[in-house]
Order: sequence, then C-alpha cells, then structure tokens
Amino acid sequence: MFYEPRNGHGLPHDPFKAIVAPRPIGWISSISKDGALNLAPYSFFNAIGSHPHMVMFASEGEKDSLNFIRETGEFVANLVGRDLAEQMNITGVDAPRGISEFEQAGLTPVSSNRVAPPRVGEALAALECKVTEIHHPKGLDGKPAGSIVVFGEVVGIHIKDEALTDGLFDIVRAGTVSRLGYREYAAITETFEMIRPRWKA
Repeated sequence: MFYEPRNGHGLPHDPFKAIVAPRPIGWISSISKDGALNLAPYSFFNAIGSHPHMVMFASEGEKDSLNFIRETGEFVANLVGRDLAEQMNITGVDAPRGISEFEQAGLTPVSSNRVAPPRVGEALAALECKVTEIHHPKGLDGKPAGSIVVFGEVVGIHIKDEALTDGLFDIVRAGTVSRLGYREYAAITETFEMIRPRWKA
C-alpha cells in the first residue's frame, strides 16, 4: 500500500510510530524555579552527536517538563531498564503541575552533580544536560508543527557499577526499554556485533 499522511491511512491505527521504531525513551526529570519536580517519558528522544555529547527530545505540545526546562535550562535523561518499565509508565500520567511523578511512582530523586534537576536513583544510567536551544519546527505549510524540540549538551553521566561488564555498558543486562508503535514496548535481550568494512578500491 501507499498513502499520503495528509489523506489518512485507512488502517485501524496510524502505523507511523510502528515503522519508526524502536525509539529510545527519554525519561526526563526537571525542576521548576520554585523547586517543583517533574518526571515524564518521551518517546521522541535520541542522541544527536558525540562532539560534544548531545541529546534531544520532542514534546508534543506544552507540558510541565518543557515549562520547567524553560525556567531552569537544565534536565536529566534517565535510562529506562525493564525493571523500571512499569514505574516509567506511571510517570506518563497527565498530572497537575506541582504533583511529583517521582512520588507517584515510588521512585527516589537523587541529587545530580552538575545540574539542579534530580536523577532517578533506581536508573542504571542518567545523563545530566544543559539546554543549548529549544526549536519550534514548521511543516511544509510554514505553520508551527505540534512538536517542540529541546536540545541539550550532556555535562555529566552516571552509570551504576552493576551495568558494566568488562568496562562496557551492558545494554542486555540493563534490559533497556524502547518505544514501538501502538501500545507496544521492547526490551533489549540480545545484541550482535558487526565491524564496519574498509573500502577496497
């Protein structure tokens, strides 16, 4: 089949997110200028470079995370392992401003080293980030799209010792969770290695 998104797909559910998958989950913790905490999962999240280390996430509409980050210019991207998937899901609730998703999900806010927002104490890894820019993408019609993209430079990285195997971050041991389409998620249970070939003229 072929379809143009603007004309609809004719399927039971939009397949776009299932096709662009798996997507890492940015479990974003933030703090307001008044000290209120927020923790929310974002499935439009990824690394965008390593010189310097940078990540991005997109918020579909104005949300507390975005508002808090605008106020402070900082956030933490926490890793979602399989053992934290249910708690991550709880933090996706649309709670009123001022309600701490850390508390709702029974998670421990732990002070960060270089930024004000706390990290998730139970997470095996966390990236402390400072905002470099907030971008409002436009569609082909020139009008603002529904997403707001936050770019951040990673200024500190936490890794728990149990997540390391022979000095390497063990993504299988972590059971890193990713977002798929519909209501589906996946956890990493297997990896394979390939060496990039050298060009031979």
